[in-house]
Amino acid sequence: MTHWQAVLLGIVQGLTEYLPVSSTAHLKIAEAFLGIARGDPFLTSFDVIIQMGTLVAVLVYFRSELGRMIRGALAGLRDGRPFESQDARLAWFVVVGSIPVGFLGLLFEKRVDRLDERQGTLLTVIAGSLIALALVLFLAEIFGRQGRRMGELRWRDAIVVGLAQALAIVPGVSRSGVTLTAGLFAGIRRDDAARFSFLLSIPAVAAAGLWKLQKLVRHHALPLHGEAAVNLAIGTLVSAVVGYAVIALLLRYLRQRTTHPFVVWRLAMGALLLFLVGRGTLGAPMAAEPPIAVAPSR
Repeated sequence: MTHWQAVLLGIVQGLTEYLPVSSTAHLKIAEAFLGIARGDPFLTSFDVIIQMGTLVAVLVYFRSELGRMIRGALAGLRDGRPFESQDARLAWFVVVGSIPVGFLGLLFEKRVDRLDERQGTLLTVIAGSLIALALVLFLAEIFGRQGRRMGELRWRDAIVVGLAQALAIVPGVSRSGVTLTAGLFAGIRRDDAARFSFLLSIPAVAAAGLWKLQKLVRHHALPLHGEAAVNLAIGTLVSAVVGYAVIALLLRYLRQRTTHPFVVWRLAMGALLLFLVGRGTLGAPMAAEPPIAVAPSR
């Protein structure tokens, strides 16, 4: 991998992690177009580490809100009224909503790992997921009432959106896309549905990232020196900066506009991907060494 490829993939990760278009899908597509071999242990490490860059972006952007949530939850536990304040309830909503994806992620991890080893099958699944969620998101825009604000979230909302997030273990679904869609169906305003989606992503992305990192460390597959380490640093920094900008711009955009452009983009990308895979013109050779078993998370 060259420095320019690291920059490009960092941009792709940063742009697509929080847009409802699937970062996993776009990373795999970009890597295939660049001809980067699947199964390369460094590529596995790179995908994992730059995802942590976008995690840093959401932590920094929501630092004030996260601080209030943590203080509210701790104060509620201390006073014996854990759900009294809005900040405390929001913190517990995030905890409860994070349980389904953790459970299903562990349950289906090996199956997703095997899928990642077969590029043709993987890209076909991604294409189908891009198209399917595009249609569901379009329906959410039509039938969702979109009248409730963040302060009006209920336990049922946390559970429904959390269950939807669990679907993100399928490559191409998009964690932000499926949780935003569930929020719209629940009647939450677009920008607040996106805000809750971003907050809900923090435990899931952090847990998945740490789980993958410990696997890489155990397999001695995490390069910490030389050219590989430089590429890791470049990709992570770029993904963090771009991810932060995307969060700010998307929240501003969704205050007044629909998700229709993302629906169109998903449909177009899914159709193009099916066409290219069907013609056999999109793909990359497998590396000689088998990949570290690390499942995609979005």
